[in-house]
Amino acid sequence: MVALFWILMVVFLIGCVGLVGAILLQKKRSAGGMGSIAGMGNVADTYWDKNKRRSAEGALETWTKLGAVFLAILAFVLCLPIFY
Repeated sequence: MVALFWILMVVFLIGCVGLVGAILLQKKRSAGGMGSIAGMGNVADTYWDKNKRRSAEGALETWTKLGAVFLAILAFVLCLPIFY
């Protein structure tokens, strides 16, 4: 059981480094500026915004979310008392 714990710990650490890298690779989003105060919010409803999920940027965003969920579950599993 100790070996399984350390294998999962190494997977967790590699996943954490990979998640940080994926977050740093993403494009910076603006906070909305004065448009959010004036109630305009997200008015940029362009062709690019509608089809962003199909691009590499959208795929990176999706994989980042899935990776974060995977790491949260793995962190919970590593805290279980079966390893101690």
